[in-house]
Amino acid sequence: MSVLVGFGTRLVVQGMSGSTGAFHAKGAVEYGTNVVAGVTPGKGGTKVAGLEQIPMYDTVDEAVQQ
Repeated sequence: MSVLVGFGTRLVVQGMSGSTGAFHAKGAVEYGTNVVAGVTPGKGGTKVAGLEQIPMYDTVDEAVQQ
C-alpha cells in the first residue's frame, strides 16, 4: 500500500505535547509540512512551546472534525 503525500497534505501529530512529538512536529513545520493539529489526551486547548500556532485536541476525531 502506498502513502500518497502532496502539496495539499494536512498532518495531525499524535503525542505532540511530549518531547518526541514536539521535536518531530517542529521539524515538519520547518520543512514546510502543513501541520494542522496536535493530539494528546487531556491536553486539548493547551499550547506547545514553539508550536503555539497549532491547535491541540484531546482526540483525533475532534481534530479531524475541526
